[in-house]
Amino acid sequence: MVMEREGGPGVRLRFFLPSAELSQYITTYYLMEVTAAGDQRLVDYLHPEWGNIRFGSNDDLQAGIGSEPLQRMPRSIAVGPTSVATRFSVNEGRIWGVGLLPLGWLKFIDAPAKKFADQITDATSNPAFENFVPLAKALLSGAPDIETEVAQIDSHMMQLADKPLKDEDEVTRVHSALVDASVSTVAELADRSGMSARTLERFSHKAFGFTPKLLLRRQRFLRSLSQFMLDPSLSWLSTLDYQYHDQAHFVRDFKRFMSMTPNQYRELPHPILMAAVRGRAEAAGQTMQGLHDPSDTGQTG
Repeated sequence: MVMEREGGPGVRLRFFLPSAELSQYITTYYLMEVTAAGDQRLVDYLHPEWGNIRFGSNDDLQAGIGSEPLQRMPRSIAVGPTSVATRFSVNEGRIWGVGLLPLGWLKFIDAPAKKFADQITDATSNPAFENFVPLAKALLSGAPDIETEVAQIDSHMMQLADKPLKDEDEVTRVHSALVDASVSTVAELADRSGMSARTLERFSHKAFGFTPKLLLRRQRFLRSLSQFMLDPSLSWLSTLDYQYHDQAHFVRDFKRFMSMTPNQYRELPHPILMAAVRGRAEAAGQTMQGLHDPSDTGQTG
Protein backbone atom coordinates (compact mmCIF):
# COMPACT_ATOMS: atom_id res chain seq x y z
CA MET A 1 0.00 0.00 0.00
CA VAL A 2 1.18 3.53 -0.78
CA MET A 3 -0.31 6.74 0.57
CA GLU A 4 0.68 10.12 -0.83
CA ARG A 5 0.21 13.48 0.87
CA GLU A 6 1.02 17.06 -0.08
CA GLY A 7 2.58 19.09 2.72
CA GLY A 8 3.41 22.78 2.52
CA PRO A 9 4.44 24.34 -0.81
CA GLY A 10 7.00 22.12 -2.50
CA VAL A 11 6.56 19.16 -0.11
CA ARG A 12 5.38 15.67 -1.09
CA LEU A 13 5.24 12.72 1.31
CA ARG A 14 4.66 9.06 0.50
CA PHE A 15 4.20 6.16 2.95
CA PHE A 16 4.68 2.50 2.02
CA LEU A 17 3.92 -0.63 4.03
CA PRO A 18 6.66 -3.26 4.33
CA SER A 19 6.12 -6.92 3.54
CA ALA A 20 3.81 -8.63 6.03
CA GLU A 21 6.71 -10.61 7.47
CA LEU A 22 8.31 -7.33 8.57
CA SER A 23 5.25 -5.71 10.17
CA GLN A 24 6.34 -6.54 13.71
CA TYR A 25 9.67 -4.77 13.12
CA ILE A 26 8.86 -1.81 10.85
CA THR A 27 6.02 0.69 10.82
CA THR A 28 6.44 2.19 7.34
CA TYR A 29 8.94 3.16 4.71
CA TYR A 30 8.49 6.82 3.80
CA LEU A 31 9.76 9.27 1.22
CA MET A 32 9.85 13.05 1.64
CA GLU A 33 10.54 15.14 -1.46
CA VAL A 34 11.14 18.86 -0.97
CA THR A 35 11.56 21.63 -3.53
CA ALA A 36 11.35 24.87 -1.60
CA ALA A 37 11.11 28.27 -3.30
CA GLY A 38 14.49 29.95 -3.71
CA ASP A 39 16.55 30.02 -0.54
CA GLN A 40 13.52 29.36 1.67
CA ARG A 41 14.11 26.66 4.28
CA LEU A 42 11.18 24.71 5.67
CA VAL A 43 11.31 24.21 9.44
CA ASP A 44 9.24 21.77 11.50
CA TYR A 45 9.36 19.71 14.70
CA LEU A 46 9.24 15.93 14.93
CA HIS A 47 7.47 14.69 18.03
CA PRO A 48 9.16 12.00 20.20
CA GLU A 49 9.21 8.65 18.41
CA TRP A 50 10.94 5.28 18.04
CA GLY A 51 14.14 4.80 16.07
CA ASN A 52 14.52 5.61 12.39
CA ILE A 53 17.08 5.16 9.63
CA ARG A 54 17.11 7.93 7.01
CA PHE A 55 18.88 8.31 3.68
CA GLY A 56 19.13 11.70 1.97
CA SER A 57 19.90 12.51 -1.65
CA ASN A 58 22.13 15.37 -0.51
CA ASP A 59 23.48 16.95 2.67
CA ASP A 60 20.86 19.70 2.83
CA LEU A 61 19.04 18.39 5.94
CA GLN A 62 19.75 20.19 9.21
CA ALA A 63 18.50 18.86 12.55
CA GLY A 64 18.90 19.07 16.30
CA ILE A 65 17.29 17.05 19.10
CA GLY A 66 15.89 18.95 22.07
CA SER A 67 17.97 22.04 22.84
CA GLU A 68 20.71 21.16 20.33
CA PRO A 69 21.32 23.79 17.63
CA LEU A 70 20.59 22.87 14.03
CA GLN A 71 23.50 21.04 12.45
CA ARG A 72 24.02 19.78 8.92
CA MET A 73 23.33 16.05 8.79
CA PRO A 74 25.22 13.31 6.95
CA ARG A 75 23.37 11.79 4.02
CA SER A 76 22.71 8.58 5.97
CA ILE A 77 21.67 8.89 9.60
CA ALA A 78 20.37 6.68 12.38
CA VAL A 79 18.10 8.29 14.96
CA GLY A 80 17.59 6.50 18.26
CA PRO A 81 14.29 6.58 20.15
CA THR A 82 13.56 10.12 21.27
CA SER A 83 11.97 11.67 24.34
CA VAL A 84 12.12 15.26 23.08
CA ALA A 85 11.23 17.02 19.85
CA THR A 86 13.61 17.07 16.90
CA ARG A 87 13.76 20.39 15.10
CA PHE A 88 14.71 20.09 11.45
CA SER A 89 15.18 22.33 8.44
CA VAL A 90 15.32 21.46 4.75
CA ASN A 91 15.41 23.35 1.45
CA GLU A 92 15.48 20.63 -1.18
CA GLY A 93 16.14 16.96 -1.74
CA ARG A 94 14.72 13.48 -1.25
CA ILE A 95 14.84 11.67 2.09
CA TRP A 96 13.94 7.99 2.50
CA GLY A 97 13.15 6.64 5.95
CA VAL A 98 12.66 3.29 7.65
CA GLY A 99 10.55 3.52 10.82
CA LEU A 100 11.69 0.93 13.36
CA LEU A 101 9.52 -0.48 16.10
CA PRO A 102 11.41 -1.40 19.31
CA LEU A 103 11.52 -5.03 18.19
CA GLY A 104 12.98 -3.84 14.89
CA TRP A 105 15.70 -1.91 16.70
CA LEU A 106 16.80 -5.08 18.48
CA LYS A 107 16.48 -7.11 15.29
CA PHE A 108 18.46 -4.89 12.96
CA ILE A 109 20.83 -2.86 15.16
CA ASP A 110 23.69 -4.25 17.19
CA ALA A 111 23.31 -2.03 20.27
CA PRO A 112 20.79 -1.45 23.06
CA ALA A 113 18.32 1.35 22.36
CA LYS A 114 19.47 3.29 25.43
CA LYS A 115 22.94 3.79 23.90
CA PHE A 116 21.49 5.89 21.06
CA ALA A 117 18.45 7.40 22.78
CA ASP A 118 17.96 11.08 21.91
CA GLN A 119 20.89 10.95 19.48
CA ILE A 120 21.49 11.29 15.73
CA THR A 121 24.38 9.20 14.40
CA ASP A 122 26.16 8.90 11.06
CA ALA A 123 24.85 5.50 9.93
CA THR A 124 27.83 4.85 7.65
CA SER A 125 30.56 5.29 10.27
CA ASN A 126 29.18 3.56 13.37
CA PRO A 127 29.53 -0.25 13.51
CA ALA A 128 26.11 -0.60 15.16
CA PHE A 129 24.47 0.41 11.86
CA GLU A 130 26.74 -1.41 9.40
CA ASN A 131 23.76 -3.50 8.22
CA PHE A 132 22.44 -0.39 6.48
CA VAL A 133 25.58 0.66 4.59
CA PRO A 134 24.79 -1.48 1.50
CA LEU A 135 21.25 -0.10 1.43
CA ALA A 136 22.53 3.47 1.64
CA LYS A 137 24.86 2.87 -1.32
CA ALA A 138 22.07 1.31 -3.38
CA LEU A 139 19.57 4.10 -2.68
CA LEU A 140 21.93 7.01 -3.14
CA SER A 141 23.83 5.84 -6.22
CA GLY A 142 21.10 5.54 -8.85
CA ALA A 143 18.61 7.84 -10.53
CA PRO A 144 15.36 8.36 -8.56
CA ASP A 145 12.89 5.54 -9.18
CA ILE A 146 10.36 5.11 -6.40
CA GLU A 147 9.17 1.60 -7.23
CA THR A 148 12.74 0.33 -7.54
CA GLU A 149 13.77 2.06 -4.32
CA VAL A 150 10.87 0.64 -2.30
CA ALA A 151 11.73 -2.83 -3.59
CA GLN A 152 15.40 -2.32 -2.65
CA ILE A 153 14.51 -1.27 0.89
CA ASP A 154 12.05 -4.09 1.46
CA SER A 155 14.37 -6.73 -0.01
CA HIS A 156 17.24 -5.53 2.15
CA MET A 157 15.14 -5.56 5.31
CA MET A 158 13.85 -9.05 4.50
CA GLN A 159 17.43 -10.30 4.30
CA LEU A 160 18.26 -8.74 7.66
CA ALA A 161 15.19 -10.35 9.22
CA ASP A 162 16.87 -13.77 9.03
CA LYS A 163 18.93 -12.82 12.08
CA PRO A 164 17.70 -14.74 15.15
CA LEU A 165 16.52 -12.63 18.06
CA LYS A 166 15.91 -13.50 21.68
CA ASP A 167 13.06 -12.03 23.68
CA GLU A 168 10.72 -11.33 20.74
CA ASP A 169 7.66 -12.38 22.72
CA GLU A 170 8.76 -10.35 25.75
CA VAL A 171 9.34 -7.19 23.70
CA THR A 172 5.96 -7.51 22.01
CA ARG A 173 4.21 -8.11 25.35
CA VAL A 174 5.80 -5.02 26.95
CA HIS A 175 5.18 -2.89 23.88
CA SER A 176 1.52 -3.90 23.56
CA ALA A 177 0.96 -3.07 27.23
CA LEU A 178 2.77 0.24 26.78
CA VAL A 179 0.45 1.43 24.00
CA ASP A 180 -2.67 0.31 25.88
CA ALA A 181 -4.30 3.51 27.13
CA SER A 182 -5.71 1.68 30.15
CA VAL A 183 -2.19 1.03 31.51
CA SER A 184 -1.16 4.10 33.51
CA THR A 185 1.42 2.99 36.08
CA VAL A 186 4.72 1.13 36.07
CA ALA A 187 3.21 -1.49 38.38
CA GLU A 188 0.42 -2.14 35.86
CA LEU A 189 2.92 -2.28 33.01
CA ALA A 190 5.10 -4.77 34.90
CA ASP A 191 2.11 -6.92 35.74
CA ARG A 192 0.89 -6.97 32.13
CA SER A 193 4.43 -7.75 30.97
CA GLY A 194 4.93 -10.60 33.43
CA MET A 195 8.07 -9.00 34.86
CA SER A 196 9.20 -7.56 38.15
CA ALA A 197 9.59 -3.78 38.19
CA ARG A 198 13.38 -4.12 38.35
CA THR A 199 13.54 -6.54 35.43
CA LEU A 200 11.21 -4.32 33.42
CA GLU A 201 13.50 -1.34 34.05
CA ARG A 202 16.54 -3.14 32.62
CA PHE A 203 14.55 -4.59 29.75
CA SER A 204 13.04 -1.21 28.93
CA HIS A 205 16.45 0.45 28.55
CA LYS A 206 17.60 -2.30 26.20
CA ALA A 207 14.57 -2.47 23.91
CA PHE A 208 12.88 0.93 24.26
CA GLY A 209 15.64 3.33 25.28
CA PHE A 210 14.02 4.90 28.35
CA THR A 211 12.61 4.05 31.77
CA PRO A 212 9.08 2.59 31.93
CA LYS A 213 7.87 5.68 33.77
CA LEU A 214 9.08 8.04 31.06
CA LEU A 215 7.70 5.80 28.31
CA LEU A 216 4.22 5.77 29.86
CA ARG A 217 4.36 9.54 30.21
CA ARG A 218 5.44 9.85 26.57
CA GLN A 219 2.58 7.64 25.36
CA ARG A 220 0.03 9.72 27.28
CA PHE A 221 1.41 12.86 25.66
CA LEU A 222 1.49 11.41 22.14
CA ARG A 223 -2.13 10.28 22.36
CA SER A 224 -3.13 13.86 23.14
CA LEU A 225 -0.89 15.49 20.54
CA SER A 226 -2.13 13.15 17.81
CA GLN A 227 -5.71 14.39 18.30
CA PHE A 228 -4.60 17.97 17.73
CA MET A 229 -2.53 17.04 14.66
CA LEU A 230 -5.58 15.45 13.06
CA ASP A 231 -7.76 18.46 13.83
CA PRO A 232 -5.87 21.69 14.72
CA SER A 233 -9.17 23.48 15.25
CA LEU A 234 -9.65 21.57 18.50
CA SER A 235 -8.87 23.24 21.81
CA TRP A 236 -6.05 21.64 23.75
CA LEU A 237 -8.51 20.84 26.52
CA SER A 238 -10.60 18.71 24.16
CA THR A 239 -7.57 16.67 23.06
CA LEU A 240 -6.42 15.65 26.55
CA ASP A 241 -5.90 11.97 27.26
CA TYR A 242 -8.04 10.74 30.16
CA GLN A 243 -4.89 10.14 32.24
CA TYR A 244 -4.26 13.88 32.53
CA HIS A 245 -5.54 15.41 35.77
CA ASP A 246 -6.00 18.84 34.23
CA GLN A 247 -4.68 21.15 31.53
CA ALA A 248 -1.75 22.29 33.68
CA HIS A 249 -0.62 18.67 33.91
CA PHE A 250 -0.67 18.45 30.10
CA VAL A 251 1.21 21.75 29.70
CA ARG A 252 4.04 20.42 31.90
CA ASP A 253 4.32 17.34 29.72
CA PHE A 254 4.17 19.43 26.54
CA LYS A 255 7.11 21.54 27.70
CA ARG A 256 9.03 18.39 28.67
CA PHE A 257 8.57 16.65 25.33
CA MET A 258 8.39 19.54 22.84
CA SER A 259 10.51 22.23 24.57
CA MET A 260 7.75 24.79 24.13
CA THR A 261 4.22 25.51 25.33
CA PRO A 262 1.15 24.15 23.51
CA ASN A 263 0.21 27.61 22.28
CA GLN A 264 3.71 28.28 20.98
CA TYR A 265 3.47 25.02 19.04
CA ARG A 266 0.02 25.91 17.68
CA GLU A 267 1.28 29.25 16.34
CA LEU A 268 4.15 27.67 14.38
CA PRO A 269 3.68 26.51 10.78
CA HIS A 270 3.92 22.73 10.29
CA PRO A 271 4.56 22.37 6.55
CA ILE A 272 5.58 18.72 6.87
CA LEU A 273 4.23 17.18 10.09
CA MET A 274 0.55 17.93 9.57
CA ALA A 275 0.63 16.09 6.25
CA ALA A 276 2.83 13.33 7.68
CA VAL A 277 0.46 12.35 10.48
CA ARG A 278 -2.47 12.15 8.08
CA GLY A 279 -0.53 10.19 5.49
CA ARG A 280 0.74 7.74 8.10
CA ALA A 281 -2.74 7.30 9.56
CA GLU A 282 -4.23 6.54 6.15
CA ALA A 283 -1.44 4.14 5.17
CA ALA A 284 -0.75 2.35 8.45
CA GLY A 285 -3.63 3.05 10.81
CA GLN A 286 -1.90 5.35 13.31
CA THR A 287 -0.96 9.00 13.21
CA MET A 288 2.40 8.53 14.91
CA GLN A 289 5.06 5.86 14.92
CA GLY A 290 4.99 5.78 18.73
CA LEU A 291 1.31 4.80 18.79
CA HIS A 292 1.55 1.62 16.70
CA ASP A 293 0.44 -1.56 18.46
CA PRO A 294 2.88 -4.38 17.55
CA SER A 295 0.27 -7.06 18.19
CA ASP A 296 -2.08 -5.63 15.55
CA THR A 297 -0.47 -6.65 12.27
CA GLY A 298 -3.29 -5.09 10.30
CA GLN A 299 -2.40 -1.73 11.81
CA THR A 300 1.33 -1.65 12.24
CA GLY A 301 2.42 -2.34 8.68
